[in-house]
Amino acid sequence: MNGVTLMAIAIIVLGGAYLTYGRWLEKTWHINKERKTPAYELEDGVDYVPADSNIVFGHQFASIAGAGPINGPIQAAMFGWFPVLLWILVGGIFFGAVQDYVSMYASVRNKGKTIGYIIEKYIGKLGKKLFLVFCWLFCILVIAAFADIVAATFDGLTDAGENIVANGSVATTSLIFIIEAIVLGFVLKNLKLNKWANTAIALVLLVAGIYIGLLNPIFIDGSSWHLFVFIYIGIATIVPVWVLLQPRDYLNSYLLVAMILAAVVGVFVANPTINLESFTAFNVNGLNMFPFLFVTIACGAISGFHSLVSSGTSSKQIKNEKHMLPVSYGSMLLECLLAVIALIAVASFASGEAATSGLVTPSQIFAGAVANFLSSIGLPYAIIFTLINLAVSAFALTSLDSVARVARLSFQEFFATEEEEKSAVANICTNKYVATIATLGLAYLLAKVGYAAIWPLFGASNQLLAVIALLACAVYLKNARKKTFMLVIPIFSMILITFSALLQTIFNLGVSFMAGEATVGTILQFVFGILIFGLGVCVTFEGLKKYYAKNQDDEPITTEAF
Repeated sequence: MNGVTLMAIAIIVLGGAYLTYGRWLEKTWHINKERKTPAYELEDGVDYVPADSNIVFGHQFASIAGAGPINGPIQAAMFGWFPVLLWILVGGIFFGAVQDYVSMYASVRNKGKTIGYIIEKYIGKLGKKLFLVFCWLFCILVIAAFADIVAATFDGLTDAGENIVANGSVATTSLIFIIEAIVLGFVLKNLKLNKWANTAIALVLLVAGIYIGLLNPIFIDGSSWHLFVFIYIGIATIVPVWVLLQPRDYLNSYLLVAMILAAVVGVFVANPTINLESFTAFNVNGLNMFPFLFVTIACGAISGFHSLVSSGTSSKQIKNEKHMLPVSYGSMLLECLLAVIALIAVASFASGEAATSGLVTPSQIFAGAVANFLSSIGLPYAIIFTLINLAVSAFALTSLDSVARVARLSFQEFFATEEEEKSAVANICTNKYVATIATLGLAYLLAKVGYAAIWPLFGASNQLLAVIALLACAVYLKNARKKTFMLVIPIFSMILITFSALLQTIFNLGVSFMAGEATVGTILQFVFGILIFGLGVCVTFEGLKKYYAKNQDDEPITTEAF
């Protein structure tokens, strides 16, 4: 087997799925291009901001991809390339992309509200409260894991104090991108240029930032970068979306798409041999393929976090309902392609070769492989390696922008009340600054244990969030008298997978306590695991009960259905 064959299979299958299954969903759910979207109906200049489809696509793709579609397949490759490829394609087309699309669709048809509000309206207030706590805890896990990944890509010093040039350049370029994003935000908001002019400006800023960053690396240790990342996302969480979130994602989306195109070209040019076995064993290093393959590969197949982006930020920027298919379903399939590239990257190394070359983390393995591919046509390895690392860092940092905002909103929503006079606690906890500090403070403590320790719990929680999102959307579709059968198999499959994985993860953490290996990080993970499992059971039960409840003959069809 070779890389070109795997890549060709992925492109044909994913492209065919978009043109057939994606468009069938669009017709089945009666997408209406004439309907006024919440971005116009509730435009406020902060969260509800109409944007061109390419801008929203950039935000959606940059936010959902993160480091997940790279880390997941590379870690899951221990089971062999065939089960990984199969889950990416089947899971992405029939599970993940459907979830992303239906989450955005349900949100747009409900005034751009989040999944939490949809649960409250169609399942009940108790379900919403439980979900908001679950969502907040899950977002803390995501922030902790991705902040650790970003800090690692910025870390400019080895343990011996030597400079790491590639990481230093990535750090400088990322800082420049933040400044450029603010400039681009004011351009997009105030100059009202057409999308081609905006694209030209974005590309000039992108190239200039990379050029300056490559020439001026910054060498700062990882601990300092940890603190900086949390300060940055704290600011990004509270400012209007047009200041940082929207323009940064728009700017980075070109870098990310360019990285994927470069990697695809590299695979076709180098045609690497697949040195990884097609299948190794059902149990590897004490982990069973079921369920851990299916939670290790979350982003790239199905990720509950995507539903938070689709319903939390992107749905508030959609100009036309027709844009939902490429923005949601299309973004997910592009993420699947990235996951396949990550699989080819790790499979291109012979056993032990990556470690011998100093490539330890999944992002380093990915960057090293793509640099190897492109160096076969004469491109400099060092520069390509740095640029790929920059793109991976951009993935993770843009996800942090979005997930931190979602966490802050979830915290505020939990304490929000419809009463005219709020209690003192409600007034304090609905304050966006208090909500941000509470969220990021806990995430900072958890980030100290490192992403590798957090990842199993993150993966299982992520997939459980997908169960809840799909259930909420299924209840909405049922209420709106629309077909729901395409959600049933994903819902029950993910219930089986996620609860099995969570129970095993909690059990493994308990065993470590019995062995006297308890630390602050493992205690936090154990508590998070139990809370997330309990909340997940409660919300899932409430959703299933509502979904299978007998319809009343006189039950009205919601106005959002039309």
